[in-house]
Amino acid sequence: MADPTPVFDDLRAESDELDRLVADLPPHRWTSPTPAPRWTVAHQIAHLAWTDRSALLAVTDEDAFRALVEKALAAPDSFVDDGADEGARLAPAELLASWRQGRAALDAALRASPPGARFPWYGPPMSAASMATGRIMETWAHGQDIADALGVERAPTDRLKHVVRIGVRARDFAFAAHGLPAPGEEFRVELSAPSGEVLTYGPEDAAQRVIGSARDFALLVTQRAHRDDLDVRAEGADADRWLDIAQAFAGPPGDGRPPKGDAR
Repeated sequence: MADPTPVFDDLRAESDELDRLVADLPPHRWTSPTPAPRWTVAHQIAHLAWTDRSALLAVTDEDAFRALVEKALAAPDSFVDDGADEGARLAPAELLASWRQGRAALDAALRASPPGARFPWYGPPMSAASMATGRIMETWAHGQDIADALGVERAPTDRLKHVVRIGVRARDFAFAAHGLPAPGEEFRVELSAPSGEVLTYGPEDAAQRVIGSARDFALLVTQRAHRDDLDVRAEGADADRWLDIAQAFAGPPGDGRPPKGDAR
């Protein structure tokens, strides 16, 4: 079993980077609208704080987490927004402190978890490493919304490999979410990471291929940018269809983002 410590370290680093982006914002910037409809910068941080607390319960108190799942099932269309709304009503300093406290507690709980442990989640149970990988994906994606709202260009890092991995593994889920049968063959995926490393998945001789930038693939599968604006290309009809519907997150398909030239 691989040592999950590097994944935990990457989650801490991704969170710390986002913290630096918002830590010194004046109060009025916390109400800046982000690309997510109706969500401000405060909503984005509040959502991360809420999901960190959910993950902490999953790792430390399964009964309390099950109660949280039941609450979510009772309001499937609103529980995510409700959690973000509640946190966004806090004063920025209080919200920032809450997020910091929650993610520190989750970090400690993940590092203390026994090898091989699996924890409940809103989908299948997850290992500690998988839980941390999911938190990296969410932190990076919601951090992108905040960066867009603030007009900041973030320097990409090789932590994107975690987002890429989830996006690749979620291929069949993306097809199912659109009511489509999953392709019967594996795809070849070749993506260039910021360091120059090429991230590869699937057989080298696969007919269906996806090639391009790891950062742009991460933007695609988290639906933070439109395919037309990204350096990701497909070879083969099934791979091409996948790039139209790809998603790395659970739940129903999102609306995504319009192309940059689209005035909608």
